[in-house]
Amino acid sequence: MDEKVVQLTEMFRESKNIVFFGGAGVSTASNIPDFRSSGGIFSKKLNTQLTPEQLVSHTFYMRYPEEFYNFYRENLLYPQAKPNDCHIALAKLEKMGKLRAVVTQNIDGLHQAAGSRVVYELHGSVLRNYCTECGKFYPMEYVHDADGVPHCESCGGRIKPDVVLYEEGLDQEVISGAVRAIEMADMLVIGGTSLVVYPAAGLIDYFRGKHLVLINKSVTPADGKAELVINDDIAKVMKESVDALGV
Repeated sequence: MDEKVVQLTEMFRESKNIVFFGGAGVSTASNIPDFRSSGGIFSKKLNTQLTPEQLVSHTFYMRYPEEFYNFYRENLLYPQAKPNDCHIALAKLEKMGKLRAVVTQNIDGLHQAAGSRVVYELHGSVLRNYCTECGKFYPMEYVHDADGVPHCESCGGRIKPDVVLYEEGLDQEVISGAVRAIEMADMLVIGGTSLVVYPAAGLIDYFRGKHLVLINKSVTPADGKAELVINDDIAKVMKESVDALGV
C-alpha cells in the first residue's frame, strides 16, 4: 500500500469526528462527468455559444426553459448511476462511528444511496423536483421522462429541480449545518474538488481540527494548508484506506 495511503489510514484510526467535503471528482467513477469541463456549447436555436454555467443559470431557466431542460436531462441526470468505492467507503466510516458528516457539492444523491445518513447537499439534489406554483414534489424519473418542459399534474405549473442554479443563493440551513460540522471536526478530508467554486470552497476556512487532507488528481489552491495531499483517484484511495482500517 502506498505510503500516503498508510498515513491516511492512521489518521482515520485516531480520529473520532471526521467530515468529508467532496466535489464532482467523487462521482466520476460512477460515470457522471463534470459538466463544467466543456468550455462552450453551441445552441442552434439561440444561434449563440454558451458556457455550461450559462445553461444552468437562473436566467436561462426562466427565459429558455425548453433549452434548459434539454441540457439538464442530457448532462445532469444519470438515473443508472450507482455509488462507487468512495461513496461506499464513506458510508463504512460512518457506520464505524468515525465519520460525522458528508458535505457535498454534488447533486446526484449517491452518498445517500451508498448508506450515508448525514449529508449536507450544498447544491441540492436532482432527486427532488417541485412545482413552482403549488409546491407538489416529483421524483427525478418524472422530469427525466417528460417531453419538453415538465409541468405539474395537479395545477399545470412548471416543475423546477431542487438544485441551486447559477445566480441563486445556497440554502442557509444547509450551509449552517455544514459549517457546524466542519467547525466540530477533528479531521477534514477534501476530495474530488478543485476548490474554485465559492461560496462552497470557503467552508474549509471554518476547520480548526487536527488533520486536513486533500485527495484530488490535480493541485488545488488549498494544498499548502493540508497536512497530507494525495494526487490520485479518490475512489481507489478511499477504498484502500478504509479497507485497511477494518483489518
